Amino acid sequence: RRLFVFEDIAKLSAQAIQRVLREVENNDLALALKNANEEVSNAIFGNLSKRVQEMIADDMSVMGPVRVRDVEEVQQRIVNIVRQLEDAGEIIVSRGEGDDFLV
Repeated sequence: RRLFVFEDIAKLSAQAIQRVLREVENNDLALALKNANEEVSNAIFGNLSKRVQEMIADDMSVMGPVRVRDVEEVQQRIVNIVRQLEDAGEIIVSRGEGDDFLV
């Protein structure tokens, strides 16, 4: 099994992202997105309601500087949630292998 990293969230389906986000607290999400690339940020924000988008953007703007270690810890917790949901069969993580494609 190939490793799943935080940046791979952008490769998940919209349904999978929405399922993962139900397990993540908004303050953790704001911290995790503080150092996320644009692709991941767009994937996550695109699967949130306008109200939650505004709340998280506001949290990020007033957060100020944060330690990279703290951001990485929260990102790892989110990755662990993705793995748990995949193991439970609630989401599918496509790793580019032929047997992962749905028809």
